[in-house]
Amino acid sequence: MKQRKLGTQGLTVSELGLGCMGMSMAYGTADESEAIATIHRALDLGINFLDTAEVYGPHTNERLVGRALRGRRDGVVVATKFGFRIGDAARGVNGSPENAKRVADESLARLGIDRIDLYYLHRRDPSVPIEETVGAMKELVDDGKVRYLGLSEVNAETLRRANAVHPISALQSEYSLWERRVEESVLPAVRELGIGFVPYSPLGRGFLTGTLKVHTLEENDFRRTHPRFSADNARSNERIVEVVRAVAHECGTTPAQVALAWVISRGDDVVPIPGTKRVRYLEENVRALDLQLTAEQVARLEGLAAMTAGERYTPEMMKLVEQ
Repeated sequence: MKQRKLGTQGLTVSELGLGCMGMSMAYGTADESEAIATIHRALDLGINFLDTAEVYGPHTNERLVGRALRGRRDGVVVATKFGFRIGDAARGVNGSPENAKRVADESLARLGIDRIDLYYLHRRDPSVPIEETVGAMKELVDDGKVRYLGLSEVNAETLRRANAVHPISALQSEYSLWERRVEESVLPAVRELGIGFVPYSPLGRGFLTGTLKVHTLEENDFRRTHPRFSADNARSNERIVEVVRAVAHECGTTPAQVALAWVISRGDDVVPIPGTKRVRYLEENVRALDLQLTAEQVARLEGLAAMTAGERYTPEMMKLVEQ
């Protein structure tokens, strides 16, 4: 698999990563054996960029990734995140220097590795100057516990301030055919500063695959709480999927591959991390790397974000996203 550079500090990863969150939480019933088989298949296919976080579970996803990597650590880029205040669940944010260092040590232990390859601040803590948070993250680099630094869901100003303390290698934010607000000011800042961009939810949390039926989601599926997945908004958002399906039909491929190919095509500094917990969907996603959309098809896909009905998170969760 081809490699792409993230940032200017030497981080190189496969052109497609694997989001591991759904293997442990958020998307219905977990199946650890299938999840580990999916990670192993990803490695076999050349995907070497795995994404997890302290809050996923919480804690259980890092442990799962650690178990999957036993005997297969070499060449794998492990990304994890800190920044949520965790009790029985995520309860606000904590970007304090003390938390940055504590979580790094705990994540290393859960993952069973001696260094975190990419350490993200998961959400900015508005009560802590970003310079203090990134300063502590820089100390982790100096101490050899972390290789590269990243941020998630911050605005252009925060990104510039953070990068002045220590070079940021990657920004992770939501980006897809139905969510493109980062294009307004964040992506230009990313490129101005030479930072890599890691889109999460490039398949719209499964909606853009054309296979998801909102009424069939399990009771513990967190998408049930998201405005875009309400019955009325989902019906409206089917208009987006109809266009993606039409393009997929022309290409002889699947809507998921069309949606993912569009994200992959946004630049050589873009490395999406579609999440899945099943081998068959992983293999479908990888085939998107071979899909070349025509200029006419891209033009038809370009306007879909303007059709999106509903916000991407609940109001409470949106407060944690810098606009």
